[in-house]
Amino acid sequence: MTSRQAKLQEDTYFRVMRILYENPDLTQRELAAKLGVSVGGLNYCLKSLMEKGWVKMLNFANSKNKFGYVYILTPRGIVEKADLTSRFLKRKMEEYDALKMEIDLLKSEIASSEEIKEREA
Repeated sequence: MTSRQAKLQEDTYFRVMRILYENPDLTQRELAAKLGVSVGGLNYCLKSLMEKGWVKMLNFANSKNKFGYVYILTPRGIVEKADLTSRFLKRKMEEYDALKMEIDLLKSEIASSEEIKEREA
């Protein structure tokens, strides 16, 4: 079974790659703000993605980033993003199903409590 930390890391990779796929010229600060993480944490993640060969950094003169860098997904990164998307969706569907079951159980408990209160009144 995959550890909770590994799942969180995979979710972070997925979110970073998803945003970069749509907006490769975001600055690290802008990307970190969108993700709700620190710039240092994002930098660590980007370095990891680049080491895996999923993302590459290019110097691009027309970028709004003052240093002129863009982060793009490599062909391998695009394939990996699709795999990450599939696993992310599966996990979220499982979480949804578990949450829905818990909500239904809580509703049932409330209904039972209300029936008891009505009988006692």
